[in-house]
This record gives sequence, structure tokens and C-alpha cells, in this order.
Amino acid sequence: MPRTSRKPEILQALAHMLEANPGGKITTAKLAQEVGLSEAALYRHFPSKAKMIEGLIEFTEETLFSRMSGIAKESRSHESKCHDIVLLLLTFVERNPGFARLFVGDALQGETERLRARMRQLLDRIETQLRQLLRELVLETDPLPGNQPAVLAKVLMAVAEGQIAQFVRSDFKQSLTAEWADQWLVIRRGVFGS
Repeated sequence: MPRTSRKPEILQALAHMLEANPGGKITTAKLAQEVGLSEAALYRHFPSKAKMIEGLIEFTEETLFSRMSGIAKESRSHESKCHDIVLLLLTFVERNPGFARLFVGDALQGETERLRARMRQLLDRIETQLRQLLRELVLETDPLPGNQPAVLAKVLMAVAEGQIAQFVRSDFKQSLTAEWADQWLVIRRGVFGS
């Protein structure tokens, strides 16, 4: 009888532990206990804890970038697309609080540089998507007032990353999206001049 993979269950348990233990260290022994496996069985599914964390990062990439690609292809204003991409990121993190610790980097403390670089790469890809939309906006309209697409994309990422950091600092109690409509009005005036 073929053995079914428990990888999704292991990754889900890891994400839950990141949420339930803010600032706490996650050990493979605790994770194995959470999933109901021995550590040896856990390592049959993932050769290392780093590979488990990388699995969470891959899940994040697949989820976010497939949706971002769909948003980018929609026939709406580029400003609306930027809004929706940032909202998508905030909503994803709010619904999956353990992932917030990956975004702010505290779940990667003591892990390999490769994992930290992988997370930076994910954030850079989101910024690149925003920068591309903003370039297209500039090409289709008058230049954005006093700003360049690269600068504006950095501002949008700073807002998103700041919100996520506040979410982690509040032990996941402060909503990321509850005041988003009001926050976007401020961003819209400052970034888009509208």
C-alpha cells in the first residue's frame, strides 16, 4: 500500500506553531509531536527544518504570485491593481498569521542565509510586480507627480511590510485589513496624487 505524503499536514502544523508561539523557537521534536510523528518519520518527509521552512515560502510564492498574475492581467486601472496586490498580501498574512513571522524575518533567525535570501527574493518579486504596474501607469498617463515607479513601489512595500510588522507586534490581534480603505485613501493622495 503506497504511503501518502504528510507534507501538507507538516507544513500546516509548522505554520500553526509559528502563529501559536510568537517569538518562540520551533524545534523538529515539537513539530513531530504536533503532527503525531517521530522525528525520524518527520525527516522522511523533509530532510531538514530548513526544507520545511522553504516549503512554507514556496506555498506563499505559489499562492501570491498566481493571484498577482491574475490581477495584473485584469482590464482595470493600474492604481486599482496596485491596491489589490497590496491588499492581497495583507489578506494572505492576516488569514495565515504564522506566515507573518516569515515576512518580518523573526522565524528565520538562526536559519541559513539561503532561507533569508529566499524570503528577500519573494518580497523583491512583489515589489517588482508593483514597479511594473507603476511603469505601465506612467506610460499610459502623465508622469506621476514628482515620483518614479521604483520609488513608489518601495513606498507601497514599506507600507505593507510595516503593517505586517505591526500585526506581529500585536501578537496577531491588530487587523491588517480593517482600516485598509482609509489607509489607501492616504496612500492614494501621497503616491498617486489623486
